[in-house]
Amino acid sequence: MLHLRLITPADTTDAVVRLIENTVGTTHLTVLPGAARDPAGDVVTCDAAREAGDGLIEGLRALGIDEVGSIAVGSIDLSLSRRADRAEDEAPGEGADAVLWEHLSETTHEESTLTVTYVAFLVLATMIAACGVVLDNAILIVGAMAVGPEFGPLAGVCTALVQRAPRLALRSLIALLVGFAAAMVVTVGFSWFMDAVGLFSEGSLEGERPNTGFVYAPDWFSFVVAVLAGAAGMLSLTSAKSGALVGVAISVTTVPAAANAAIALAYRDTGQTWGSTKQLLLNLLGITLAGTLTLLLQKYLWARERARTAATPPA
Repeated sequence: MLHLRLITPADTTDAVVRLIENTVGTTHLTVLPGAARDPAGDVVTCDAAREAGDGLIEGLRALGIDEVGSIAVGSIDLSLSRRADRAEDEAPGEGADAVLWEHLSETTHEESTLTVTYVAFLVLATMIAACGVVLDNAILIVGAMAVGPEFGPLAGVCTALVQRAPRLALRSLIALLVGFAAAMVVTVGFSWFMDAVGLFSEGSLEGERPNTGFVYAPDWFSFVVAVLAGAAGMLSLTSAKSGALVGVAISVTTVPAAANAAIALAYRDTGQTWGSTKQLLLNLLGITLAGTLTLLLQKYLWARERARTAATPPA
């Protein structure tokens, strides 16, 4: 269930109340006339089944509530109410399948913004992966994958393509390009330092690496895994199953490939540098393609479900 708290100008409250009452899957409607001070107006609250949330928010925005008032939406972890149970039963579809497009846009906007923290995480992940590459240590590679924050901007690109939001696409691409460029530059310097103190060596990079050699040898399996991970990642993001997102993070070799490219560049190994770069680009392409197609499919299926429900006369 979702909880909506609205601030509405007095002259639009009746329209908002009618919209909520006519939306299947809503309950616990409350109206507090004149309770809001900034901005001035009425406070309206209600609970809605997750699967009814997107349509309700869309209707509220059509009334201009986001411009003249406020729309705040939160998740309800526990709701003990027969009315709430009935609202969920009446709402079309299943809550786990519903996509809150406004929430997705807001989440990807935050996750795809180039910040010091984002760059720091990506730099640290790449340096951890560099240690894993030199030591041929799969555990360090997995750890670096889990630390890397790059799925946020990738999800931002997918969302921007589906929602036709060029500003979000540009912001996400900048975060990806600048983030990986900064991480690789720092990792080159880190590699020189580690070589100077005797912890890295060119022999470790050029020797047999059965556990990490795949990061500079892209093939069709790399692309297939990236596609599957992209689809799973987008599903986890839209359904708020963050645990699955961790699994996606350790499924693809974006950060390890960037780390291997940086170390190879430090030792002027153009072969591994180019191979790792291709691995990185192949994974980024696969994730973006699969994420975008997953969102398009979800949008189509949910629109069809809402149309089918609208065409079904009430019992």
